[in-house]
Amino acid sequence: MLERNSGIPLDLGWVNRSCVNDQAVKGRIQDLLSSRLIHSDNQIEWLARSIQCIDLTTLAGDDCPSNVARLCSKAAYPLSDDLSRALKIEYGLLTTGAVCVYPARVADACLGLERLGANIPVASVATGFPTGQTSLKIRLEEIEFAVKNGAKEIDIVINRELALAQNWRELYSELVLMRKACGESHMKSILAVGELCNLTNIYKASLVAMMAGSDFIKTSTGKETVNATLPIGLVMCRAIRAYNRKAGFKVGFKPAGGIRTSKDVLQWMTLMKEELGDDYLTPDLFRIGASALLNDIERNLANHATGGYFLAEEMPMA
Repeated sequence: MLERNSGIPLDLGWVNRSCVNDQAVKGRIQDLLSSRLIHSDNQIEWLARSIQCIDLTTLAGDDCPSNVARLCSKAAYPLSDDLSRALKIEYGLLTTGAVCVYPARVADACLGLERLGANIPVASVATGFPTGQTSLKIRLEEIEFAVKNGAKEIDIVINRELALAQNWRELYSELVLMRKACGESHMKSILAVGELCNLTNIYKASLVAMMAGSDFIKTSTGKETVNATLPIGLVMCRAIRAYNRKAGFKVGFKPAGGIRTSKDVLQWMTLMKEELGDDYLTPDLFRIGASALLNDIERNLANHATGGYFLAEEMPMA
């Protein structure tokens, strides 16, 4: 990870005067999708590179030690031995960016990765994920519990009520406390963009989250009706650029929810490169929250390496 974002004092003037031009956002995305395409000769390299940016995730009600251990094994060895050799990738060298689980499964994930000898961080959702509808005291205690059990990254959810009410001061105060509860662990702030009504609110919430010390800003929990879309991603990237100019810190970006195919991930990587530069094609600054995506990437890599055609159900599942 790069230098952590130490945050800055809340600048309400900056937040309140911010406004997003929806039509300009739409035009920029159309331009990216029509003229900034990754050449077919380079797509395989980009797909292999994207694996290291995936936060391989399980957030199911039936999560248990065995399926968490299986997830850890897939994170440590995302491609089969045969496929790694065909792509000239040293087996075991390529891993996902992190494993993401509920707080109650953090200890299981840490144990699973330790047994594999894999140096992969464990990320945990927290603060009443996905809704955040618990008291601040309980939300902070959940962060502390996850950190105590070994989580190196905490994906918190913001209080959407405060964002919708434009109560940026109280939202900032809550996030500062959450950042403090994270200790040395990195904090990713989930904005739940599908519940913030419009792009201007998303931009403002992004600024407040970064001012409060978020190391990453993340689109969604994956549980909302609207999750990660390219227009929303563009708005958050522009907020990251603006914050970097003002505060001097590079804050990471994590789209999550609805990113399921190789085509999806190539579009997101194009957005990162065009808007934020090559540094944002690395796991230090770019993560993708996904569970099914890795399966599709592996299938496409296998199709390329063998010249055959594999169905999704023929690939090892995460």
